[in-house]
Amino acid sequence: MTGSILLGIFIIILVLAAILVVRTCSRQPTEAMNAIVELDKGPRAQEYGSQLAKMIQKETVSSRFDSDKTKYYEFHEILEELFPLVHKTCEKHVFNGSLLFKWSGKGKAEPILLMSHQDVVEANGSWEHEPFSGYIDGEGKLWGRGTVDTKGSLYCIFRSVEELISEGFQPEGDVYIASSCTEEFSGEGAPLTVEYLKNQGIKLSLLIDEGGMIMEEPIGGVKGTYAMVGVLEKGYGDLKFIAKGKGGHASAPDKNTPLVRLGKFITDVEKQDPFTSEFNPTVLEMFRRVTPNMNFGMKLVFSNLWLFKPLLKKLMPVISPPGAAMLHTTIAFTMAKGADGLNVLPQEAFVTANLRFIPHQSTDESIELISEKAKRYDLETEVIYKDYPCPVVNYEGDAFKKVEQAIHEIYPGVGVSPYVMTGGTDAKYYKDICDNCIRFAPLYINKQQYESIHGVNENIYIGALPMGVDFYKKIIRN
Repeated sequence: MTGSILLGIFIIILVLAAILVVRTCSRQPTEAMNAIVELDKGPRAQEYGSQLAKMIQKETVSSRFDSDKTKYYEFHEILEELFPLVHKTCEKHVFNGSLLFKWSGKGKAEPILLMSHQDVVEANGSWEHEPFSGYIDGEGKLWGRGTVDTKGSLYCIFRSVEELISEGFQPEGDVYIASSCTEEFSGEGAPLTVEYLKNQGIKLSLLIDEGGMIMEEPIGGVKGTYAMVGVLEKGYGDLKFIAKGKGGHASAPDKNTPLVRLGKFITDVEKQDPFTSEFNPTVLEMFRRVTPNMNFGMKLVFSNLWLFKPLLKKLMPVISPPGAAMLHTTIAFTMAKGADGLNVLPQEAFVTANLRFIPHQSTDESIELISEKAKRYDLETEVIYKDYPCPVVNYEGDAFKKVEQAIHEIYPGVGVSPYVMTGGTDAKYYKDICDNCIRFAPLYINKQQYESIHGVNENIYIGALPMGVDFYKKIIRN
């Protein structure tokens, strides 16, 4: 009897192993595995690079605490110099430094909006080339804050419209260009623009904002070149956790003073946060598209999520922190304050945390969960700011397919995948006037350039700019 049971178990294991291997081997590599983006080395790249350099050289660092918009109006003058036909042909609106242009179409199609923000974050640290130099090196890299995030794509949008106007082209429907000067701190620019469009009764069929880009190996272990197109943007929140105590002299401390309780809370959250991981449809589709180009071990796992999904929920933070962030609400502690004196116990101390909310455990539920954990350490929770996850764009819908087709035409062989946008964009403000807010900048960047976003040594290949221009022209023409 025992032998029969063992034999049965052995047969089940063999059958299971065979199923796993067959499913894995059925996922044959796609052409994205060997796709190479050929950078333009001709006169277009040189011209575009020199023009973008002028935009980079104008410092447009934004801050919630600086209301002076003079620098943005000076930046607008540069745009008018570079793109005279856009300014002559299009209807222009300015909302306290943020821009909106309307290029009137023939009235035969619904309007679309292309956008990219004009403000940048500060440029601290030691750079190889000055962050507002607009320096172009011998490898064809244009250096400076905003080259990737996001004056590069803003340039491509304006240039595409400028060239189409010069060709005598008129779009079937109205085309809008929007550029906020407050995106980096979620300020008033985009909301004011949306308010105006709402009052005009505008309903957009498509919006394309910053987001994913074109990269090699976009996820660790995935070989090949992919355009990662954001279709889901997580919600955003800033919370303050406050600990109160009796204060006093540091020479005779009590137990569990405010800073100690905050430290225990942070350690607890780091070890085990209260948020659950789920493979939402967008993530499942992303892995379906990139799995064929994984190494065999990863391909075995991701080809058989029906079996390995529970294990992956635990292992994803180790395998790929960016991948794990697509599965659950994240929390990151960002600021802290205790006493003002070195030898004083604080009567009150606090830490702040930044949260990005996933749809399946949305804003209010996530805040409630982390607040309950904070109570265990006698902490109060204050909501500084919160918003909600955006509606998901259907990756099988016409808007996504339109973007996907344009990518395939401009970048032959490059794979296209939807993904979860873990950062924030101005597109979140447009959800009431557009059902198809896509987060994608059509520019090729390498790993260093991706990591330079909000970091040091931000730069972009000028040879990538012509393809970005051609992408937006495709979108407008179609």
